[in-house]
Amino acid sequence: MIFPHQDFKIHVATKPVDFRKGMDGLAAIVQNEFDLDPYSGAIFIFRSRRSDRLKMVVWDGTGLIMIYKRIEGQGFVWPSIRDGMMSLSRTQLEALFEGIDWRRVVSRKMHRPIAS
Repeated sequence: MIFPHQDFKIHVATKPVDFRKGMDGLAAIVQNEFDLDPYSGAIFIFRSRRSDRLKMVVWDGTGLIMIYKRIEGQGFVWPSIRDGMMSLSRTQLEALFEGIDWRRVVSRKMHRPIAS
């Protein structure tokens, strides 16, 4: 996947959205329902009612990008349906995007060496 920069935030809308919406409609949901800035460079992920589709919206500094993916097989592993958004790490996003159970993925903490 192509990521806009290293220090980005990842938000997942836990409630399914109308998948007829395009990038402007999804950006409006981010702004109006979640009171977040869709042009902040954060990645916003939306799920369909069916568990096999996702849309991602991100501002890359020059324009709004929408990524749509339909996965074959059992579908994506989603958080339980409730109102609001939740955050994911980059590693969890990569697992979710590949259809892996992101809840079992834990990012390893890297510690800076004290001395060489």
